[in-house]
Amino acid sequence: MRHTLSLVVENKFGVLARIAGLFSARGYNIASLAVSETLDPTISYMTIVVEAKDEAVLEQIKKQLNKLIDVITVTDFTKKEHIDREMIIAKVVCSTRDKPKLERTLERFVGKIIQCKNDIAIIEAVGDQEQIKKLLEALSTFGIKELVRTGRLAIAY
Repeated sequence: MRHTLSLVVENKFGVLARIAGLFSARGYNIASLAVSETLDPTISYMTIVVEAKDEAVLEQIKKQLNKLIDVITVTDFTKKEHIDREMIIAKVVCSTRDKPKLERTLERFVGKIIQCKNDIAIIEAVGDQEQIKKLLEALSTFGIKELVRTGRLAIAY
């Protein structure tokens, strides 16, 4: 099962490497990772999605993270009310006559066209994992040429 963890960490050189090293040394896979500094430039916020077979494995991961000196807090969103989102940017085949259809599709998924040129539209969209999955299915009818997506971001209510 996938679990979403948030970490508040000191914004220092090597912190991300130590956290990633903790996961790899124990054979845990990071399914998604997003990190950025907060309003306080000395602090960073990380959202990590990890595959854990059971609660015991998840508890072990959290204990190991809490042992790291640069980690300030660890929050497990698995049983907490929270909102999570991912963002995609994609190049989609789109002729001038298909542009209105693409725009209608994107309206349903909180997306927009950023740029259109040479029958290629660059789009961006934000949503939860299920919304992004459905959007990608809808975009496949146009033809997706290239896709990049962020890791999951999460925040508690």
